[in-house]
Amino acid sequence: MINNFKPKSEFSRNVLTLMTGSAIAQAIPIAITPILTRLYTPEDFGLLALYMSAASLVSVLATGRYELAIMLPKKDTDALHIVFLSLWITLGMTLLASVILFFFNGAIANFLGDATLASWLYMIPLSIFLSGLYQSVNYWNNRKKQYRRLAVNKIIQSSSTATLHLGLGNIGGGGLILGTVAGQALAASVLGKQTWSSTRRLVPAVTKLKMLALLRKYRKLPLLNLPNVFIDNIRTAGINILIAKFFTGAVLGQFALAWKMVQAPMSLIGRSLSQVFFERLATAPQSELASIIRTFLLKAAVISLPMFLLIYLFAEPLFIVVFGEQWALAGQAASIMSPWLFFNFLTSPVATVFVILNRQEVVLGFAVVYMVIPLLLLTLFQHLDFTLLLTLLSITMSLLLLVFVAIVFHTIAHTQKAAQT
Repeated sequence: MINNFKPKSEFSRNVLTLMTGSAIAQAIPIAITPILTRLYTPEDFGLLALYMSAASLVSVLATGRYELAIMLPKKDTDALHIVFLSLWITLGMTLLASVILFFFNGAIANFLGDATLASWLYMIPLSIFLSGLYQSVNYWNNRKKQYRRLAVNKIIQSSSTATLHLGLGNIGGGGLILGTVAGQALAASVLGKQTWSSTRRLVPAVTKLKMLALLRKYRKLPLLNLPNVFIDNIRTAGINILIAKFFTGAVLGQFALAWKMVQAPMSLIGRSLSQVFFERLATAPQSELASIIRTFLLKAAVISLPMFLLIYLFAEPLFIVVFGEQWALAGQAASIMSPWLFFNFLTSPVATVFVILNRQEVVLGFAVVYMVIPLLLLTLFQHLDFTLLLTLLSITMSLLLLVFVAIVFHTIAHTQKAAQT
């Protein structure tokens, strides 16, 4: 009887496995957040948001985006060469970041708008290394369809981070930063060790010449895909930095909590979908891409729309009850951002189609527009009330994501037409 409820297709089973891990991983921090909002202040959450903005902005450069190419070769030995290539690039970026922070730590903290962040910025090279290591071995395990392993790893990271956040509440915002980095370290170490155990027999076949050949073969990833993702991170980090500069660190903390409680769980589910969806698109004939994406968007919209409607209608009173009255602004922000986050959830997995089609230049152009507009809106309308400005931002970004969907289908049709001529 139970077997009747199990997903029939491999794709659905893989998505379910990763989504289950993601759901458990997100349930842990969500469950303890009402405690954290009483241990930490909005300013503390703002400090973490600024650190993560700086760390993620640089961490996206860690592998040169070569981890995406791990999925593409037919031979496992070629894919393993790309894993090692990604790790070498990560090591170089880690050393470069260490040198830059040694000389410009104070200046960077002042630019971010919080001098108290200076001492914590020295941890960014570690964050870069952990991010590069995790992304490299994560895509290898995705290639090998080790979805259960990836799901368990998400839970390990989430539970260890949550435990440390609870235990380090007496040191303020630094406790949030330390707990986050330590959770990343444990997750990357465990997944790295598991991957090494299953691949070390192939390591003797890895050569520098082959790595260089693959570096050249997939050069469009750092040339076109990397700028796209870097621009996305400039947008996210820039929004946080401008909120801190034009308003206060406490307002940024409110915004960060709203983002965490709505976007973070949906993002983890979205990443799980993206990983399996990427593998599905990579192995499908080009003639089926539009149909696959259309079906995915429809199903994802039907599943997620009720959740986002509840957020829109009830976020503010819910935040007050669960997190305390001082977090009312976070509830308002979550409600206001729900349309934007709904469309973001739908479109994020679809973006991988540009890698499959080798048309990263298209999504790069859109990313530039998608980055410039919110930063421009925040700068030009900084005199507005924060909630009014956030409403303007949410409506604008939602419309842009609808345009993105149209671009996806146009690019698929254009590529298929060019292939037929």
